[in-house]
Amino acid sequence: MKKMFRPGRLLVLFLLLFAIVMVFFIKMYRLQLVEHGDSDELISTYSVTETISSSRGDILDRNGTLLVTSRMTYNIGLSRSALLEHNNINEILLDLARTAQANDVAFTDTFPVTTASPFSWITELSSTQKNVLSAYFSYFDLPEDISATDFIVWLRDHYGIDYTFSTTDARTVIGLRYEMETRVIYAMEDYVFARDVSTDFISILRERNYPGISVETSTERVYATDYAAHILGYIGKMNAEEYAVYKEKDYPMDAYVGKAGVEKAFEEYLHGADGSMRVFFSEDTGAVVRTEVTRSAVNGSNVYLSLDIGLQKATEEALASKIQEINEGRTSGNMATGGAVVVVNVKDGSLLATASYPTFDISAFFENYTELLNDSSAPLFNRALNGTYNPGSTFKMVTGYAGLKSGFIGRYTPIEDTGVFTKYPDYQPRCWIYSSTGGGHGSLDIVEALRDSCNVFFFTVGDAVGESRLADAAAEFGFGSPTGLELGEADGVIATPEYKKTVLGDNWYAGDTLLASIGQGQNMFTPVQMANYVATIANGGYRNRLTLLDSVKSADYTEIVLKNEREVAYEFSETDKAYLSILREGMRAVANQPGGSAYDLFSKYQVPVAAKTGTVQNDTGNSNTGVFVCYAPADDPEIAISVVVERGNAGRTIMDIAKNVLDYYFDTPTEVVVIPTDGSLVP
Repeated sequence: MKKMFRPGRLLVLFLLLFAIVMVFFIKMYRLQLVEHGDSDELISTYSVTETISSSRGDILDRNGTLLVTSRMTYNIGLSRSALLEHNNINEILLDLARTAQANDVAFTDTFPVTTASPFSWITELSSTQKNVLSAYFSYFDLPEDISATDFIVWLRDHYGIDYTFSTTDARTVIGLRYEMETRVIYAMEDYVFARDVSTDFISILRERNYPGISVETSTERVYATDYAAHILGYIGKMNAEEYAVYKEKDYPMDAYVGKAGVEKAFEEYLHGADGSMRVFFSEDTGAVVRTEVTRSAVNGSNVYLSLDIGLQKATEEALASKIQEINEGRTSGNMATGGAVVVVNVKDGSLLATASYPTFDISAFFENYTELLNDSSAPLFNRALNGTYNPGSTFKMVTGYAGLKSGFIGRYTPIEDTGVFTKYPDYQPRCWIYSSTGGGHGSLDIVEALRDSCNVFFFTVGDAVGESRLADAAAEFGFGSPTGLELGEADGVIATPEYKKTVLGDNWYAGDTLLASIGQGQNMFTPVQMANYVATIANGGYRNRLTLLDSVKSADYTEIVLKNEREVAYEFSETDKAYLSILREGMRAVANQPGGSAYDLFSKYQVPVAAKTGTVQNDTGNSNTGVFVCYAPADDPEIAISVVVERGNAGRTIMDIAKNVLDYYFDTPTEVVVIPTDGSLVP
């Protein structure tokens, strides 16, 4: 009998069926456990690409104290174009607003009309609110004197908000639609409905499946100090000019970059590189099914500054306290208007502290920007780096150096001071002592002349060497050019015939040379230049390039990316270095010999101090500007300090500011913050 099935064929059929079943199970396993988010066969999903924001690097002081860090935030964006595709846009926006309110989430509403009837204009508007409203009126040809109530009525009709909406609900929707529409009219960045929201709120929005919603990750800078506002700076979204530069470095158009201060100066280290990921959502529930990182974010490096934040605090407080003390007895038209202090490491040119008064709260910079900008005391102006002042008698070391270098005087060359410089019949300036004694200091050498700040001595030297040698000597000390700081700074001005003719349109006279010899006239220098000038004298003739950068470490703090090294911008010749030792002798006499203007304050100080005071006459009849410079210890210098107070009266008046800075420096032990091995920062 013939068999119905052959065993061999049956085996082949069985194996083929087994293989098909196994392939099916493997495919199902991959779909369910591995690729279920990509498959519409099992779960219907949609995906969006979102940015993974990199974290901007931290900013720390030289001892590892945290100054600025970043915090990740989530913002909710609203797309006007996506919402306009829906006929019920007003209902959607009202429901969205109610959802936010129910979850205690504040949403952005800068519409300048009160939120409840009877409606009225909000009186205190920012300049941006005013400009946007004006542009809106112009765009729709609305009268600028329209009442708030009439404007609300017009907007209800404009946005198609029917009268089933209550007055309050209509105002809510108007606020949101106004926000989105004005960004198109005024060409502003996209509307952010809510900032810094929780992940729970994001989940609620996803579940409710609102159209036009986007979740944007961002980082917010957090300031861990109330000091160094002028130095730290701030970040903001790029403008067109900045994008033209940064697009070459693959920055996205909406990137945040350093706008000022350290944030701008060290942008290349602090800025990271954003990543991206695909987020898959269930079409049924709106819940996140899975995420897929397509490009990892690279966090920015951490920047260590040369600043000592403890010394910075002491410096700012000493300056503010002294100015407030000076103003207690002043009339409103003669107040000390501002000042600056700079503290420099004599040996390597690192900036240890720099104060500018008045200052501001950097953490509230954007909220207070309009008020700060319009403040007549100019709190945003960094007087330490960009303010220029006559140096007064603190310039006399330059004149002395020019006299020594030219050979006109030596260490012990005497010059007679009778109280009046009588060489020129039509201009005979006096020594400061003449008004009280009717005479002069008598015969003095250069050290004695620096101690007594004898004007006639330096008139004589300056007149003999001439304006050209004075200018050359000033340039050797760095006046008239930037110090090299990574932040923007003013060049300052060295008094010369060329400058006076070109800028002021006037000729140079012998009297100009005499004024320049004692730091008056057109000599205008920054406090940071004055500090570096004194540091150069103190260290024996090495004008360092000043810097705010100590080092850069990797994002996890495990590697040193950069260690900043000392850079000498100019070195005096060996012969000229010997002249500087004479200047040091004179400066030490100012603080340690009777008759020196700093003797009373510093003669018994814990370390020997070398100093020079200066007083700058004010042509307006108000109090003079006070200038003071010093370094310490005098026998082994470590730090140099310059102090300027506008209408501070005299250098002698303000020198206790420097003493307070020295007190902190020499009395406070250094505390170094150790970064844990896991890379996390503990401030």
